[in-house]
Amino acid sequence: MDAGRDWASTLVASWQRPRPDGLARALQPLSWLYRSVTTAQRALYDSGLRTRERAPRPLIVVGNLLVGGAGKTPTVIALVALLRRLGYTPGVVSLGYRRVDRETREVNDASDASQVGDEPLLIHLRTRAPVAVARRRIDAAQALCQAHPEIDLLVADDGLQHHALARDAQLIVFDERGVGNGLLLPAGPLREPLPGRVPEHTLVLYNAGGPSTPLPGFVVRRALSGVVELGRWWRGEPADPQGWAPLRGRRVVACAGTAVPQRFFSMLQTQGLDIDALALPDHADFKHLPWPFGTADVVLTEKDAVKIKPVASMQTRIWVAPLDFVLDDAIGTALTRWLPPPSYRP
Repeated sequence: MDAGRDWASTLVASWQRPRPDGLARALQPLSWLYRSVTTAQRALYDSGLRTRERAPRPLIVVGNLLVGGAGKTPTVIALVALLRRLGYTPGVVSLGYRRVDRETREVNDASDASQVGDEPLLIHLRTRAPVAVARRRIDAAQALCQAHPEIDLLVADDGLQHHALARDAQLIVFDERGVGNGLLLPAGPLREPLPGRVPEHTLVLYNAGGPSTPLPGFVVRRALSGVVELGRWWRGEPADPQGWAPLRGRRVVACAGTAVPQRFFSMLQTQGLDIDALALPDHADFKHLPWPFGTADVVLTEKDAVKIKPVASMQTRIWVAPLDFVLDDAIGTALTRWLPPPSYRP
C-alpha cells in the first residue's frame, strides 16, 4: 500500500511540473491512446451517431479539465445559492463518486456517505437543495424532477466529459495548478485538452488568486468561513468566524482527505493555527479515525466531516472548517444568457 501511495505521489508531482519530465514522457504514448479514445467517443455524439439525452429541466454542468479537486463541489454549493438569488429553484444530480451503492437514490439528512457519496451529501447538507445520485445522470435527473416538480433548473455535479447528457450551459473550474504539465492522463493531469478558446455556452471560473490558464474567465473569491464543532455542524449551525481564537496557541491536528490537502493546511496556518498536518487519500472513508488516540483538537474539511458522526469523536474535539466560495452577480448575468427564465418547464 505504501509503495502504491509513493508511486501515486511521484506521478502527481510529475504532473505539476511546468514542462513534462522523464516520467511524463515515458507515459505519453498512453496519453495518445487515451486522447484517441475520448476524441472518438465525443465525435459519436457531435456527429449525431449517438443521441444526447435531455434532462426534464434545463441543465448546467459544473466540471473541470484537471483531475483532482479544483474546487468543483464548493462551486456547486455557491452556484445553487446564486441561482436562488436569481429566482430559480435548483436541484443537483451526481454519480456519487466511489459510493458502494449503485441504486438511484435521493440524498437526505440521514443518508450515509458510503451509499450516496461524500460530495452529494455535503451539497445537500449545505444547500438543503434536492440532490439525487445514480449510475446514469439522466436517471438521477428524472427521479429528482418527478419527486420535486417545483425544480426548474438542474445542476450536474461533475460530468463535463459525460457527453451522453445534453447541457444548456457549463462551468469549467480551474485552481492554481492550471493545466500542470499540459499532458493528458496518465502522463499529465488533463482529462481533455485545453481548448484554444472558451467553448460556446461556457464560463471559466478560477478558484485561485488569478487566472491560471490563457482562457478568459472569472476569479472566484474563496475563504474559510470559520470553525464549528462537529455536532453543531451536523445540526446545521453555521461556522463562527471568531472560532479560531480558542485554537490559537495550542497544537492541533489538521486533517484533510482531499485531492490537494496542502491548500487546506495553508488556509488554517493563515488563520494563525499551529498544526500537525495529516494528509489522507482523496475521499478517505474514515471507517477508523486516523489521528492518535487522545488527540485534543482536530480541524477537518466538510468533505471529511460528512463521514464522521459526532458519537465517533471519543475524547477528541473535532472542528469543521467550511470553505465558502462567492460567485459574483456578474457570473449570474453571464450564465442566464443561455437559460430560460425561472419556473420554465420544457
